[in-house]
Amino acid sequence: MNNIPQPNIGFITQQNYMKKSFILITLFFIFSTFSSKAQELNSKITIDHIAVYVVDLDKSTNFYENIIGLEKIPEPFNDGKHTWFSLGSNVQLHLIKGASSFIEPDKNSHLSLSVSSVSNFIKVLEKNKIHYENWPGEKQAVTNRVDGVKQIYITDPDGNWLEINDAKK
Repeated sequence: MNNIPQPNIGFITQQNYMKKSFILITLFFIFSTFSSKAQELNSKITIDHIAVYVVDLDKSTNFYENIIGLEKIPEPFNDGKHTWFSLGSNVQLHLIKGASSFIEPDKNSHLSLSVSSVSNFIKVLEKNKIHYENWPGEKQAVTNRVDGVKQIYITDPDGNWLEINDAKK
């Protein structure tokens, strides 16, 4: 009985078939574990901060602090190249000095901020001679979305687009 030849399954011997089956089963369990860990990690992901590279840190700091009304928070570097702001709920805006030139950003890439009243915010913009527009680009106009949210678009000193809206969450 010891001399009975092992069956040959095509070009794969039974021994190789068992090895490959073991490898496939092992890979299945590894990927199943990895997949569940990835899902577990994804459920815990939150926004920490948004970094904006700016040409003139003082001008941008003034804009975000005095026009937009963000609260400045301590930053750990104290090197004159960073300004940090709170965006609420442990989210921060980091301004970083060092951009060498102005780049024309696309309006589709924008930071959206909610305010209690777009009308009151427009008064601040007009007082400071800051232009705003609606989504199609009509100057000094407001977009009224189908869900009732009012929104306007402005640019910061480096040309980065900001949406200001009155969305209630």
